[in-house]
Amino acid sequence: MQSRPQSPQGTWLRAIAGALTLLLSAPSLAQQPASDDAAQQAFNNSCRTCHSVKEGDNRLGPNLNKIVGRKAGSLPNYNYSSSMEEAGFVWDQDKLTRFMVKPDEVVSGNKMQPYGGVSAEEAAKVVAYLQAASR
Repeated sequence: MQSRPQSPQGTWLRAIAGALTLLLSAPSLAQQPASDDAAQQAFNNSCRTCHSVKEGDNRLGPNLNKIVGRKAGSLPNYNYSSSMEEAGFVWDQDKLTRFMVKPDEVVSGNKMQPYGGVSAEEAAKVVAYLQAASR
């Protein structure tokens, strides 16, 4: 079986196709920090004035260190509303996202009520940031 000689154009096209395949199939290291940066920026824009991710650093709102998996209203040394203390659930990604979007629908009578109202997309970024910052 004889092979056909390759034209310079065919070789070039194969090289481009190979490079594109590699780029599209490999995870991009350059994109990861941007995603992390966007998540942190969402937290900074929506939450940082009242909350910290540093354990023990309670501000106007409680610190959010390890919030996912924590029982609502249970952080020691923070003065929660009675409705938050009596909420009776554990924060998960969905509950936390819904709380940021419409706090009063998740815990009626909470202290954050006038401050809520971020978009679901921004709330999802914040939850991603909180999980990454709590590791």
